[in-house]
Amino acid sequence: MTPNKPKTPIRRAPPRPLGRRVRREQRTIAAMFDVFCHDHHGGVDRAPGAKLCDHCTTLLRYAHQRLENCPFGEAKRVCNECATHCYSETRRAQVREVMRYAGPRMMRRFPFLALMHLWDKRRGG
Repeated sequence: MTPNKPKTPIRRAPPRPLGRRVRREQRTIAAMFDVFCHDHHGGVDRAPGAKLCDHCTTLLRYAHQRLENCPFGEAKRVCNECATHCYSETRRAQVREVMRYAGPRMMRRFPFLALMHLWDKRRGG
């Protein structure tokens, strides 16, 4: 039997600073969750002063984490055109539901973010 070797800690790369494109994508997905949660969940299951319910807050945190860890970084495409799916299968379906509902309503509530998202989609990245 071999003696137990002390485990070396896993060294992770320091987090890279988020660029303008990724930060804007995070604002866009947050706006989509705002539209979706407001229309579907109203004031149910919200912490005092919170904009989103607990479920949407958890899912938005996950989406932000995925954007922060996107392997394409600033050169990323819009999510529905990306070849690499960052979301787990169940959460992908949940985020897709949010995006499908909020997407057409974004122009009315968040016109700048909606236009920038369309611009990113049009130019392919």
